[in-house]
Amino acid sequence: MTQEKIDRINELARKSKAEGLTDEEKDEQTALRNEYRQSVTGNLAAQLKNTYIMTPDGKKHKIRKNG
Repeated sequence: MTQEKIDRINELARKSKAEGLTDEEKDEQTALRNEYRQSVTGNLAAQLKNTYIMTPDGKKHKIRKNG
């Protein structure tokens, strides 16, 4: 997600509080927010793939996905 898109999300949020949004702007806001959520979720998943738990005896255990 680019900084430009994040700035647009914030701009739409401010406008929504101040004066309201048109239907097109609401659709744009929803699409941008969904893209942002997907970006955050993807980044977190990638980070967790490289995360290990170290036990007191010094052994590393890779975090596993449940289910």
